[in-house]
Amino acid sequence: MSAKILVVDDSTADRLMIEKMLNQYDVLTACDGIEAMQQIDENEEIQLVILDLNMPRMNGFEVLAALKSDERYKRVRTIILTNYEELENEIKGLELGAVDYIRKPISLDALKVRVNIHLELLRSQLMAEQRLAEQKSTFERIFNQAPIGISISYGSDSSDGISGVDTQINSMFEQIVGRTKEEMIELGWAKITHPDDLEKDLSYYKKLKSGEIEDYSMEKRFVRPDGSIVWVEMTVASLNLPNQKEIPHIALLKDITRRKTIEADLIESERSKSVLLSHIPGMAYRCNYDREWTMQYVSAGCFELTGYPSESIIGNRDLSFNDLIAPEYRAFLWDVWKERLAKREPVKQEYEIVTADGTRKWVLEMGEGIFDEKGRVEALEGIIIDISSRKKFENDLRYRSEHDNWTGLYNRHYLESLLESDASKRAAGKRAIVSINLSPVQSLTATYGFHYTQDLVKKIADMLTQFCNDKQILFNTYENRFAFYLKGYKDKNELTNFSIAVAKQLEPVLLMERTSGGIGVVEIDEGNEKDVDLLLRRLLITSEKAIDIYDRDIGVCFYNEEIEKQMIREQEITLELAKISTEQEDYGLFLQYQPILDLKSDRINSFEALSRLNIDKLGIVPPLEFIPIAEKTKLVVPIGRKIILQALRFLNELKRNGHRSIGVSINISAIQLLRDGFAGSLLEMIEQTQANPKNVGLEITESVFASNHDEINRILGRLSDTGIHIAIDDFGIGYSSLARERDLNVNCLKIDKSFIDRLMYLETDDAITSDIISMAHKLGHCAIAEGVEHEKQREYLEKWGCDKIQGYLISRPLDEKAAIEFLKTYNH
Repeated sequence: MSAKILVVDDSTADRLMIEKMLNQYDVLTACDGIEAMQQIDENEEIQLVILDLNMPRMNGFEVLAALKSDERYKRVRTIILTNYEELENEIKGLELGAVDYIRKPISLDALKVRVNIHLELLRSQLMAEQRLAEQKSTFERIFNQAPIGISISYGSDSSDGISGVDTQINSMFEQIVGRTKEEMIELGWAKITHPDDLEKDLSYYKKLKSGEIEDYSMEKRFVRPDGSIVWVEMTVASLNLPNQKEIPHIALLKDITRRKTIEADLIESERSKSVLLSHIPGMAYRCNYDREWTMQYVSAGCFELTGYPSESIIGNRDLSFNDLIAPEYRAFLWDVWKERLAKREPVKQEYEIVTADGTRKWVLEMGEGIFDEKGRVEALEGIIIDISSRKKFENDLRYRSEHDNWTGLYNRHYLESLLESDASKRAAGKRAIVSINLSPVQSLTATYGFHYTQDLVKKIADMLTQFCNDKQILFNTYENRFAFYLKGYKDKNELTNFSIAVAKQLEPVLLMERTSGGIGVVEIDEGNEKDVDLLLRRLLITSEKAIDIYDRDIGVCFYNEEIEKQMIREQEITLELAKISTEQEDYGLFLQYQPILDLKSDRINSFEALSRLNIDKLGIVPPLEFIPIAEKTKLVVPIGRKIILQALRFLNELKRNGHRSIGVSINISAIQLLRDGFAGSLLEMIEQTQANPKNVGLEITESVFASNHDEINRILGRLSDTGIHIAIDDFGIGYSSLARERDLNVNCLKIDKSFIDRLMYLETDDAITSDIISMAHKLGHCAIAEGVEHEKQREYLEKWGCDKIQGYLISRPLDEKAAIEFLKTYNH
């Protein structure tokens, strides 16, 4: 469902412009504050309001005040529209509850970026609220349905009660004690505790409160309102929760009245003991201390627990109890008993048995040794109960914590714990992580929907499982990302072959979906094995690099320090470009100007504006490095606007110095050219700076026409009609059709430097540069040679009628003042 946005502005033109910019969303409009409040009241789905401050009837400040004063509108985020000189209004708007501001004239990219950010924040907030509600609901369900009594007390208790304390008590706790929550809070636990147990309980509790112990367990008695006694097994522990001034305590109660009654009856008589043991949920026993656990007595619960009647295992008649124990636990259980008996301690141990029908059951054995007068073990006594249901629950919880719900693969949390475990054990053999980064797949969601992408990821997960074995474990580490943890491989060649095999397996699917991916490989060694977070960060960097630097659908890249340096450098450049694009200042963005010489007049008649970027941490960054980053991040549009404005200001500086006929050429990318309103925006900037359009030139690469030939040619035609000069840059290395070249709305062809360089070693008759010059003239275009560095090249170009040249032979790119001085000197 598309996000619903309300645009409030008394300017019809501004409303329509913003509505067009945000056409992918459900946009409502209002012409003033009163209509805006009506829209908000009628449309609960409105998530974001873009609000002009200056409006009739009810202005933007009044709207903000109304939204802030009413709890019903807390769901609405507001972005205010201001002008550059309205700093005080921006501050006032933010104080009244606006979350952001956008200055007019509105930049499409800035608007979309900020709208996307705030919509994403709203989505994240909603998801967090939903998760919190689910967690709260789960807690309350578990708390209220728990088969044991639970009490949680917040704050400090008095030594003899819990009155006045914020306390949660579940229904099972009330049922066990026989009192309501309100009664227990009013009386305090000390007053309902049996007097014989109170001193011991208080002693433990004081130690808990003082921090001497973290928890304690004891068997105690509560007195019910009717005077009856209930025995409980009670555990009390401190809950160290974040952001809690007072440490809360949790008390767990298990009703053991029945067990206590059984124990009392067992002491009374052996006969009563037999009767009571038959009701134990499991098997009671008495056996010899031997390897077969030869049974002397087994209760009737043996059949339900094991599937064998009790008489079949007494005296090992048909089989011994040792035969019932799962083989892998037999030696282990013997060692446990041996250790506990040596210390005269009871045994409490979980293990598996194999029942008569061949199924396995988890059991809990609780027993102790019976010693004679000389301290020798006479027999063992205890009970064995079925805990299979509890074990299944525990295993299910463990599975969910270690696996991805959708793919069924191990998750990132389990990978981290495995890496940490192997690092602590110093696992032998070579180890590496191979990441399969399919983040470009996410672009399919916009076209085909979430479920389509999710099913594709599941399909890929199934394909990758064929590479799994005991030394190659597959994980789903993040959305659209997988990782193999490899152990015991021979060398880097084997690692490379494995990665290539995975790539070949995935290439047909990615090719069919017209998307891509990358495989990053990080080898684990002593230097990085203990920092799991560092390992995974390097893995992400390397896989992202694999996406960018390979022409294949899915490339393979091994981590090295240079990759990380490049990624960090790219991040620094991106941050600087983002800062430049959103602020008024140009910061480190500046232009240099390379003179262009008219060969016929031997005079400088124009300059090419060349962008440069100076970053404090990196120094001067060449355009071949930061322009592609600007294009990839779509920051080239606002950056390009600043470049154009700097070049137009240089034109005015030339005019002030008496050079009214000198022009400036500006490089324009396809992204800028195809952006809605580029031509109008350029002409508006020319008008604002009062520059002469005839002195403005645009340079575009030949390959631009391959994307949208007719639309680009139409835009260029409109600009050309105003007197702006259009040049095809780097001509000769692109892919445009020569048959269509004549129809292009361009004035000049700039011959690529590669053709000029060949003039230094090719014979005159072998060079085709003269043919390019001739073809340009036949098409009615001016020919300009780039990269002229030697006199031999100039002589050739003059001989074959080239119109203009630029390059180091004439001058390197110059700063503004140096360019003007050079112009005065050369033309004079």
